[in-house]
Amino acid sequence: MASLLTEPLFETSGRGHPSSFYHFAVTKSEVIWRWWKISPRVVDRLSKPGELKEPHRDFLDDRMLQREVSMVFGQGILEYTMSLCQGHYDYLERLSDTLLLRIVKHLEIEDIGQLGRTSRRFHKLCGSEELWEQVVQQRFSTVSAEVASLALDVGWRSIFFTSKLQLQKLINRKRLKKAKKRQARQVSDTDAKAEQSHDDTSEANPTPGCAAGPHFGGIPDLCLGTDPGTRIDTSSSCDIDPNPESVAASDSSVPTG
Repeated sequence: MASLLTEPLFETSGRGHPSSFYHFAVTKSEVIWRWWKISPRVVDRLSKPGELKEPHRDFLDDRMLQREVSMVFGQGILEYTMSLCQGHYDYLERLSDTLLLRIVKHLEIEDIGQLGRTSRRFHKLCGSEELWEQVVQQRFSTVSAEVASLALDVGWRSIFFTSKLQLQKLINRKRLKKAKKRQARQVSDTDAKAEQSHDDTSEANPTPGCAAGPHFGGIPDLCLGTDPGTRIDTSSSCDIDPNPESVAASDSSVPTG
């Protein structure tokens, strides 16, 4: 188990006095205490950073250093680091989330709730979707695709604590919503196809009307009738004046030999 321990076992930094800063670390063999000052005062400009290293056994007997650690970081940090120096390592806290999930999923539900109250890490882990998905898959023989799809909406924890009857109601409600969406999509597709078919028909059979073409008297010839046969034939026109009087006058003016 000692191989699971990483260096340092504990490390923290903080501010003590207004111009004093501290760094506290516990390794597998010793305790490291560092301090330095940052101040514009002339009297503090000559002060240099300091460092103190002590084996675990010496730290357990050093009341002065323990008092400083308690004043800067609190009594809880002091008790925790002293416990580390006594060899009481928190192996469970140092395991990876993957290994912890494999362990926690075998606990009783009440124990999972109690474990989630021990630390922020376990609170987050014991409420994670990944854990409750594994719990559901372990407690139930089979998990249908519909249940897995419902879990994406309500969460795996809710799936676990919901009765089978209520789950069936939720699944039926989800089916109904999908059916309505599918029906609405089909109606929309049908309307789109009908509109496209109408547009294609309109393009193939355009409505008769004025169109660009040769002009007759400044008016497009297609506007003179809807049937091309009603257009005026200008090729049959002649220069003879249709007025009879004009023709008679023209005949009388011709010399008679």
